[in-house]
Amino acid sequence: MAKYSFRIEVEPQYLPEQSAPAQGLFSFAYTITITNSGEVPAQLIARHWLIANAMGEVEEVKGLGVVGHQPLLKPGEAFQYTSGSRLRTASGTMQGSFFFVADDGHRFDVEIPLFALDDGTTRVLH
Repeated sequence: MAKYSFRIEVEPQYLPEQSAPAQGLFSFAYTITITNSGEVPAQLIARHWLIANAMGEVEEVKGLGVVGHQPLLKPGEAFQYTSGSRLRTASGTMQGSFFFVADDGHRFDVEIPLFALDDGTTRVLH
């Protein structure tokens, strides 16, 4: 088992009731599960996202915590949250990282793998 290790799981979902395709507005939710699979407790301090639409436009988002929280996760513990993003196209991608500080002071980033946002009518190429 790695000393500093987290597993990130993502479940994206298209929100048709909050979208207006004729106006170029597509809303998506994503549920993130963060699990400490390492040996040391660590606190999520900040997030960094790169959100791209199908036209290649990229928005960078940085901030403290996630949905107002900076969870401290002991080995084996998980934290789940749901947030959202809006695109001007019916599909796109998101990827990024979470910045953590372990109980022993070690600082590290955990990659959030690329995932697709898709309204179900198109295929995302990546």
